[in-house]
Amino acid sequence: QVHLVESGGGLVRAGGSLRLSCAAIGNIASINTMHWYRQAPGKQRELVASITTGGTTRYADSVKGRFTISRDNAKNTVYLQMGSLKPEDTGVYNCAAEGLALRWYWGQGTQVTVSS
Repeated sequence: QVHLVESGGGLVRAGGSLRLSCAAIGNIASINTMHWYRQAPGKQRELVASITTGGTTRYADSVKGRFTISRDNAKNTVYLQMGSLKPEDTGVYNCAAEGLALRWYWGQGTQVTVSS
């Protein structure tokens, strides 16, 4: 079993920055790719960024050049550094991890609000 604990959300003005953290607790050896998703009010959840165990990253077009996902395997933590934030980045951000046998784990979510 794996538990994901997110932190770092909050309220920020447009143009500002935030860093989200996601700490994995438990059977971390079973974790492969990790992701950050977000869901804005009234919209579907979307994939924001992903990072493999080897460090290969992928981003949604809407955040390329502004967000950076990174991973500290020694601390079992994945980060999402968000810069040049826009009001449309507002939403609940969830960390997710792919485990063995296609099992997925999800964090509880952290709210990010960007004011104009």
